[in-house]
Parts: sequence; structure tokens; C-alpha cells
Amino acid sequence: MRYIAINDQQQLSLDETDKPAIGDDECLIKVRAIGVNRADILQKKGQYPPPPGESNILGIEACGELVAIGRLQTSWNVGDKVFAIVPGGAYSEYVKVKTDHLIKLPENLSYAQGAAIAEVYLTAYQCLFSIANLQSNAKVLIHAGASGVGTAAIQLAKQLNCSVTVTVGHEDKVAACKALGADEAINYHETDFVTWAIQQKHSYDVIIDVVAGEYINKNIKVCALDGHIVILSMLGGRFAENIDVAKMLAKRVNLHATTLRSRSNEYKTQLIKAFTQDFYHCLEIGSISPVIYQQYSWHEAEVAHQVMLNNENIGKLILTLD
Repeated sequence: MRYIAINDQQQLSLDETDKPAIGDDECLIKVRAIGVNRADILQKKGQYPPPPGESNILGIEACGELVAIGRLQTSWNVGDKVFAIVPGGAYSEYVKVKTDHLIKLPENLSYAQGAAIAEVYLTAYQCLFSIANLQSNAKVLIHAGASGVGTAAIQLAKQLNCSVTVTVGHEDKVAACKALGADEAINYHETDFVTWAIQQKHSYDVIIDVVAGEYINKNIKVCALDGHIVILSMLGGRFAENIDVAKMLAKRVNLHATTLRSRSNEYKTQLIKAFTQDFYHCLEIGSISPVIYQQYSWHEAEVAHQVMLNNENIGKLILTLD
């Protein structure tokens, strides 16, 4: 099969390798579309290796149809259209996946749309519900609201009638987030979100943060009593100086840090079951829908990576196979 390889100069090009061999609890997907994630870029740079024993090929989500099925399956058939998260290997013509991690592609969605769901919606669901126990009508703050996870989190929170504030870096992203249902969108180049929140007398029950660094203390300042701050990434730096523990204690702040790729197969299985039980019907009826910024041929993976590095995208970047 063909796959996207990385050379010594961290450049991408097509190469050939064997198809993955599947176990009894796995299936093989013929890949039609691939979701691009920052994890791919970090792995390309040698900064985010796959979990031990998993494929070294880039890519953690794919959409396509099943071409081989392990013996332990009971409900899938060859030809079924599916999408899934994988620990690695999605930048290829075929990728293996745990059978329990498969999600059926709704009939109303394309392969490209399917490739834009798993990583961002499962991550957003994990943060909002599995970790932060989001309740109806809560107040939610989402940093990088126009990112893939951000656009998914806005939609999930609005399904519970939550009040959603986002921070973004450009006016077109302000408009895009409001179109998705965000009640407030703050351009951080123009307005400090802490100052704004204090002026508006807003505090947040759940805060999703991909920035870290100096944002840790800022988040604590606007966190509500018994609120949850969930850190997904550290775009603003890995160290947070002079954290105000007294303020955390006074507010009983719950500070979490989480990743999804390194979680156990059992954890992912339960997360996928919970998400599909709560929100799969919303995908089917279109009350939530993946946001795609641009689709590229997988020959243009480098271009897609640069767009993400430039923070140009609103929602997902997708690679499609010929």
C-alpha cells in the first residue's frame, strides 16, 4: 500500500509498505479521507511519538470502508462505511483499528466529513462531560474556539443550552464561532478575556484550554466556584509561573490535564460508547456538524500542515485519497 513517509529533513512524500495485519479484535479500513491534527505535525518533528507498539506512520483519524474484519466482531460487515480514531497509521491507503473503536458513518455525511469528527468531538466530549461533568445552562469558556476541538465543543455545549464564550485570534473567527452558536467571541489581540469577564461579571463553570503557560492563572481568575479547567495542550508554553493556589482553594478549582491518544483501548471504547449514545443522533439529524476549513489531496499534506501551523484554519483540515 501507499503511505505518507517522513524523510530525514522532516519532509513528506509517498512511499510503499505492506498492509497492516489485523488481529481478531481489529478491522482494516480502506482510507478515503484523513483528519489532520497538531499531533501529526509534532510527530513529524520527532516530538510526539506514537504509543509503544503502534504504527509509526502519521495520522490518528480516518474515514473509509471496511475491507477486512477480525474474528471477534459481531455487528460489522465488509463494505460498511466507518470513521475512527487510531493511535497511528492513518496517513495511508489502509489503516487498522480496534473493532470497538469503529463508528458508523451517518448516511448524510461524506467521507471528508467523517474524517473531521472522531478526534475533535471525542476530545471535546471527554473534556466537557467525562472530566468536567458539564451540566445544562452552565457557563463555558473555550480557548481557540475556531480550532477543530473548539468548533466541536461549542456545538456540544450549546446542545445543553450552555452559555459559551470563546477566545480567537481573528475577526473572521469571531464571526464563525458566533455562527456555530457561541454567545460571545473575544479577539485576544484586541481584548484581554480576564478584564472582559470581570467587567461583565462572568465566571465559568468549565474552561477548555489549549494554551497553558500564562493562561493558567488567567483561567483561575475567571473560574467559577467548583469550576473545572481542562488543559489539552501547551501552545503558550509548558510552564506556568506563580500559580495562585490561594485563589484555587477559595474557588475550589478543579485543574485537569488530559490527552486522548495515550489512553487505554478500554478507556477509548467507553468514551466512544458514551459519545455515540449521547450525540450520534445529533450527527444524523445535523444539529451538530463537523466544520471543515479546507480539503486537500493527500499529496498536499505539507500544505495542510503549514496552514495549521499558521493558525489559518477554522475547523478541520482534511486530506482525501485519490
